[in-house]
Amino acid sequence: MVAPLPAQNLPNLGDTERSELSPVMERKLGERIMTDLRRDKDYLDDRPLQEYLNSLGTSLINARPETRGEASYDFSFFAVRDPMLNAFALPGGFIGVHTGLLLAAQNESELASVLSHEIGHVSQRHIARMIGNQRQDSLIPLAGILLAALTARASPDMASAALMGGQGLAIQRQLNFNREAEREADRVGLQIMRDGGYDTSGMVAFFGRLQSSARSFNDTAPAYLRTHPLTTERIADIQARINNDRYRQHADNGDFQLMRARARVLQDTSAQGLREAAAFFQNQVQQRNRAQLPAARYGLALVALRQGDAPRAQALLDEARGPDRANGSAAMASLAIEVAAGARRHDDAVKLADEARRRFPLSRGIAAQYGEALLQAGRNDEAVRYLRDQVELYRNEADMQQKLARAYAAQGKLALQHMALAESYALGGGIPAALDQLALARRAPDASFYDQSVIDARERDLRAQRLEQLRDETGRR
Repeated sequence: MVAPLPAQNLPNLGDTERSELSPVMERKLGERIMTDLRRDKDYLDDRPLQEYLNSLGTSLINARPETRGEASYDFSFFAVRDPMLNAFALPGGFIGVHTGLLLAAQNESELASVLSHEIGHVSQRHIARMIGNQRQDSLIPLAGILLAALTARASPDMASAALMGGQGLAIQRQLNFNREAEREADRVGLQIMRDGGYDTSGMVAFFGRLQSSARSFNDTAPAYLRTHPLTTERIADIQARINNDRYRQHADNGDFQLMRARARVLQDTSAQGLREAAAFFQNQVQQRNRAQLPAARYGLALVALRQGDAPRAQALLDEARGPDRANGSAAMASLAIEVAAGARRHDDAVKLADEARRRFPLSRGIAAQYGEALLQAGRNDEAVRYLRDQVELYRNEADMQQKLARAYAAQGKLALQHMALAESYALGGGIPAALDQLALARRAPDASFYDQSVIDARERDLRAQRLEQLRDETGRR
């Protein structure tokens, strides 16, 4: 996140031939960064959490469609395992949220205020403006520099090495959004919150707590303040903008507290971390707060499952869900499938996943769980039929391709196994590995004439993509 120029000096948003990145190049840069970020151990590839963040983020964007702007951004929201209180926007509409920030938000309006603010940065093309002075054919080193800045918390030495040199240091010095961009993102964020039906005072409350933290801890101010400069004037400006807003109480989505509990467990899955999470949830249970009880028991069930105690996890989950389980949330249904699988009750897992996917047809996480349950139960023919349909309908899911490869392997279909693995690697950005898998598929004894034709076409496509990558890399040296 590189500091933009003052607002009066910004280029025309519609002029992509001048100093800012074009929307296509901006998206391409974001995808490059995400390819590497997904390999980071702290990237949370957790379907329930991802689905919740994307559901909340998409509802905000849909409430104000013009937020997508001329570029018609396809926004994507994800979580990062980190106790630091932070969130960030990447080029092209990718928005990350630290688990620490999710835990710090006291209600859904506060979380919505942060997502709306980050959406504002993307919508106003602050990132494109900030990095637009770099040559547009310099995406790979630029992606590396931005990624290094994001991952400096994990390995400062590696980040420093990536940022060495005049270009890297210049970008590092500009990584924070400036105050002008922050005020603009505040304004857009408030409009999004209003249209989405959220309590706009949530932005003031959340930023006010951040400012108090900064005063209390000085040198250890929340990371969000270091990447999003916060001033008394900004808070006053937000307050002035909402003074005439009619108070509107927003009822939190039932999954909000469940996802906070899930984030607390996933933030630190070490033995000590799980014990601390369990102690926190146990304290909530003892307080007998009706609003917090289901989430606390959900959290305890998830801890028990991570500790390998599936029977205790089942008992706690039953308490969390209560007597009317049929009306539970997708998050509860998903955990029920996890618990059945953890207890090796594979037929139960298939039944639960089948019921859940019919009740929650839009949940890609539950769809993946159904495929996994079929595999675990040894129902390979059903798994192949189901997963083949899934990869045809949703072509960008590497996880589904990996499951399909496992199903083919169980059937002894080697060529199809390697072809599915090739697709999963390609979707993850690993084109050389994908080409290796296609070579194995070509040599498989069961590769048909039709398979060979598909392999030929796919190889040509992937080699062209790889050539483009190599040109990018050599062009910046």
